[in-house]
Amino acid sequence: MSERVLGSLSLRMGPAQVVFLALLAVLVLGAIVGGAEFMSMETVVGIQQRSAALGIVAIGQTLAILAGSLDLSVAVLISLTSLVAAEMMESGNVAGGVAGALAVSVLVGLVNGAVITKFKVHAFIATLGMTLVIKGVLDHLYDGPAGRVPDSFQRLGYDRIGPIPVSALLWAGVALAVWFILTRTRTGYRIYAVGGDVEVARLSGVRTDRVVIITHVLCSLCAGIAGLLLASRLGAGAPTVGTDGGYDLESIAAVVLGGTALAGGRGGVAGTVGGVLLLAVLDSLFNLLEVNSFFKDVVRGVVIVAAVAVYVRRRKS
Repeated sequence: MSERVLGSLSLRMGPAQVVFLALLAVLVLGAIVGGAEFMSMETVVGIQQRSAALGIVAIGQTLAILAGSLDLSVAVLISLTSLVAAEMMESGNVAGGVAGALAVSVLVGLVNGAVITKFKVHAFIATLGMTLVIKGVLDHLYDGPAGRVPDSFQRLGYDRIGPIPVSALLWAGVALAVWFILTRTRTGYRIYAVGGDVEVARLSGVRTDRVVIITHVLCSLCAGIAGLLLASRLGAGAPTVGTDGGYDLESIAAVVLGGTALAGGRGGVAGTVGGVLLLAVLDSLFNLLEVNSFFKDVVRGVVIVAAVAVYVRRRKS
């Protein structure tokens, strides 16, 4: 009887609930294995700080994937916006640096969306092409870090309000804003409609091209915000900060881990938040146990594949 009850309970749980349950299990395991060190304030703050940039990018990626698309250019865009911001801020113009980075992000998102919708290029190819274009620009113009971020802006990356880093509050703000768009606005409903079935959405009067372009602009904006955050931490822009962090594939992994379907139309922000936190807690636990990087990647890969397999099986049940 207990097995039937557990099975029934599992089927009733949504993907977001499943990933948060897995997160709780990893936290309990970490407390048992890592002891007081794992549960220390330093570790908790570290998890929040490490997850913020990935979390912001993953929230944007959620929008693109929900619309049946994706964006592989986020990693190089993070690098580009960090450099644009740092070079413009070098003269003390913080507002100009922020505006410049976000403007570049909007432009990249518009180009990605237009190529996908107007030229009917698959999102994978379109954003991969944009990745190569931006990477070529970065390789040609920069040999290493450039620009300088004022101390006042660096507080974004390092300041805390009590035990909560400002960067974590920034991530929470972005997540809440996107959650509101998806659940309380017509644009959000249209994103789900386009991701669910683009032809049905078009026949229902939804301007599908516009929806896809909007999601790519918002996704690129999130990458630009992450670039600003990383520039504040580094004190300068860096041409490899995005690619070294693997934010392109990591963000997709977090979204999928959170239960958002790669085909689009199903999922949401809550699951993505859980997916990001699960990856961050796993990393923290591995670092504490001094697990080698090869094994870390193996375990993360197994967790992601297992999660997707569970979601697929539950949908068929």
